[in-house]
Formats: sequence, structure tokens, C-alpha cells
Amino acid sequence: MLNGLFVSVALASVLLAAATGRMEELTGSILTSARSAVDLAIGLVGVMAFFLGLMRVAENGGLMATIARLVRPVMRRLFPDVPDDSPAISAMILNIAANMMGLGNAATPFGIKAIQELDKLNSRPGTATNAMALFLAINTAGLAVLPSGMIGVRASLGSEDAAGIFFPTWFASGSATIVGITAAILLSRAGRYRRTAPPPVEAATTRAPEPAGTQETPVPDGAAAGPEAAPEPSPRRVWVARAFWIGLLALALRDFVARLATEPALDAFRGMTSFWMLPALVSGLVLYGWVRRVRVYDSVVEGAKQGFDVALRIIPFLVAILVAIGMFRAAGGIDALVTVLGPITALIGMPAEVLPIAVLRPLSGSGSLGVAAETLQTYGPDSLIGYLASTVYGSTETTFYTLAVYFGAVGVRNTRHTLPSCLLADVAGILAATFIVNLLFG
Repeated sequence: MLNGLFVSVALASVLLAAATGRMEELTGSILTSARSAVDLAIGLVGVMAFFLGLMRVAENGGLMATIARLVRPVMRRLFPDVPDDSPAISAMILNIAANMMGLGNAATPFGIKAIQELDKLNSRPGTATNAMALFLAINTAGLAVLPSGMIGVRASLGSEDAAGIFFPTWFASGSATIVGITAAILLSRAGRYRRTAPPPVEAATTRAPEPAGTQETPVPDGAAAGPEAAPEPSPRRVWVARAFWIGLLALALRDFVARLATEPALDAFRGMTSFWMLPALVSGLVLYGWVRRVRVYDSVVEGAKQGFDVALRIIPFLVAILVAIGMFRAAGGIDALVTVLGPITALIGMPAEVLPIAVLRPLSGSGSLGVAAETLQTYGPDSLIGYLASTVYGSTETTFYTLAVYFGAVGVRNTRHTLPSCLLADVAGILAATFIVNLLFG
């Protein structure tokens, strides 16, 4: 699927640039996009290294196994081919939770960890399993509980109802998630994709995790082995951790009260979640490992080594996808799509001014954010166009970037039904955003 898409986009971009006289822009875009892809991958190294290190702390302390047990009933139905005790379960939950709370930087390493663990259950390396396709469909659906990024943009542009996109974003991203899950499950049963599905790996052949607290042995491909039984917590350290959280909560309440003196309640809440959530996540994982007598520093360092290996593996995939997207934009492909689709989307209540964001969002996060901000500034954040642009941006994900990063981390080239499932989720999110915004603000 990605092979045919890359060839089609590259050739169409060259023809379109030649027809519109944009060959100079196309040439510059090829070189710029290739350089940007490498810069992006290098920029991810630090984030991935740190959070994959924290993931190792969570594994060694038994947190991953605990999360897996709590969500086992739901995950067993969604991912019947994944063993209940697989670290992939808890990694997927952490990834989805981070995305829901708007912690994009933290979500990517969790997602990479999940896809690596799913690949250990893959009997045909290089081919996406049904579990991988379903996980990425959920991931790219962009289920958002706290769209803090777009709320911040709206507030900075003088919106009097910056948090007004909460419910529309929940509705739209929830609809995208339901459609993505349904599409991934149904397409996996279609004849074309069923024939290419890797056969399931027997549970007995999966690698047994090592007990925590023992000497770690090298694991191939930078994989981390989870603990079989979590070490018992230290009572003294438990009391220290409780005192820490009580003190942190008191300081958070103090900050919240101070914000209330100068900001509306919703803005104060948004500010708290934007700046406190990530430090709370980091301190929570570190404290959990410390209480469980895990050698936290050693675990972070060992897990962080995976970040560098992953960054090197994803560079070729990022170069290919970002160059293709850059060529398409430089050749005027986005403008052409807007011209063709504008009259059609106007029939369902989507103004042509919002269409570039809907087209760009699955392709480029930074590009769609720039267009969204410009649209809000031009038409006003509290106009119908402003509400719709904000909701569309918060209701979908950068599908092609996500597929390139996650599948690139494990060398998957045959993506099977993953891309159609993700794109159907994107379309559902855009349509749901159009419906709910017109219903509430039209």
C-alpha cells in the first residue's frame, strides 16, 4: 500500500509541478524535506531515549504487568492474538493514555515500545499483524480528552471560549476511534488481507520474562524483558512516596488557586494540565521504581539505549514519506485537492477555508498547525470556521508520519490493511467534527 502510494505521489507531483511551472519549488522541496526528515529523527532521539528508559523502570518494577491485568478484559477482546501477560498490552495503554491527555512527546516512545513488543509475536517479520494494524488505527484516530495544544492556540489568539472545543473534539475523535477499530477488524477478515496475515505465534514459544532484581542479560535488538514477579515495595519508601505526593498536590493546589485569581477556571485548569502533567508522569514512574527497589538510574540508562537504535532505524522511512509529502505540497497538490473537493465538502457544511487543514492533518502535523493558526487568525477563533478548524485539527492524527515512525522502528514494509483503516478513521473524524460543530455553533 505505501509502496504504491509513494510511487503515485512522487510521479504525480513531478507532472503537476511541470504543468504549473513549479519545478524550482519542487526541486528545493526534495532537498529540504530530506534534510528535515533526518533533523526530525535526530530530534526524537532524546525524547525516545528518556521515555524508553522510564518504560524499563516501569517494567522492572512490575507496573506494566499491573496495568495489563487491569485492562485485560477489554484488551483480550480487541487483541485476542496478544497474550495477556505481554508487555505490549501495558505499553499500548500508556501510549493511548498519553495521546488522550495531549502528551504527544511521551506517547511516541510508548507506542514504539508497544510495536516492538507486538513484533516479538510476529511470525512473519516485515509484515504487519492484525494487532499492529488495530493498534495504529486506534493511535492515529487521535482520541483526545484534553486537546490542550489547540486550546492554547485559541487562547493566544484572543478567544473568549478557548475551551469550547472540548466536547466537539471528544465527539469527533471518539467517532474516529470507533470507525478505526471497526475498519481494522473488518478489513482483517477480507480475503486479500486475510491471506497475507502472519500465522499466530504459539504462546509457548514466546520468551518468558526474567525475574526482577536478577542480573540482566543482553537481549537482542534492544528489547527489554519484563519482570515475572514484581519486587515487594519497601514500607519506608512507600511512606516517603506518599509524603512526596501530598507535598506535590499541595503545591499544585496553590498554583491552581493563584491562577484562578487572574484566569477563568477552565483556562486555569488547562494551564495546570499543560505544565504539570508531564512532570507528574516522570516523577510517578521514578518513584514507583524506587519504591519497588528497582535500580532506577541503571534501568533508565539501559532502556535509553533503545532510543538511539530506533532513531537510526526510522530515518529511511521518514525520509521517504516526508519527501513525498513535501513534493506534493510544493507541486501544488494540496491546492488542487482543495479546488476539486471544495464544492463537495460545502454540501456537508465544511467551508472551503477549513479543507486545507483536513487534507494536511494526516500528512503533516506542523504544516496543518500552521494553516490552522492562520485560519483562526484570519476568521477569528470563535467563528464557525474557527471552531471547525480547531476541532478538525484536534480530531485526527498525522497518519503517515505515525506509520513511518512506528513501522520503521520494526522494519515493517507490508502494512496490509493498516493504512486504509487509519484513513477511514481520519475521514470519520473530519465528518464528525463537521457535524457536531455545525450542530452546536452553526
